[in-house]
Amino acid sequence: MNEGKKSFADVEFGEDLPEFHPAIDMKSVKRFTDATGMSWSRFNDHEEAKKQGLPGAIVPGIMSQGILAAMVNNWAPGCTTLKIDTIFRASLLVDSTATCRGVVTDMVEDEGIVEVDLTISNEAGETRVMGTALIRLQDA
Repeated sequence: MNEGKKSFADVEFGEDLPEFHPAIDMKSVKRFTDATGMSWSRFNDHEEAKKQGLPGAIVPGIMSQGILAAMVNNWAPGCTTLKIDTIFRASLLVDSTATCRGVVTDMVEDEGIVEVDLTISNEAGETRVMGTALIRLQDA
């Protein structure tokens, strides 16, 4: 097996990925939005976001997708991410505590493809983002 890489044979159907607790504090979100040219008040200022009808500054959706991709790649270094599809059920607030989880829900052995269901929940246990990743793993 390639050092540090997960092979298809290493994965079990129903396997839980290790929980991931990303940094979604204002400093981290601001760094992301500055880098992506998305420095809008709804992401970077709680009071301005509230004036726009939001409960506070929110984590950009594309950042949530990146967080999920990072979780999958931490679990399976060297994998090829074929697709990440997400559904945003509710806003994920900046400065909240997020928990990312994943579970292997399908495996296509002849193609080395693994499907992982993904969620991001807040500190109240409410699922804010859910989705699916399709990845291809290296052969053993």
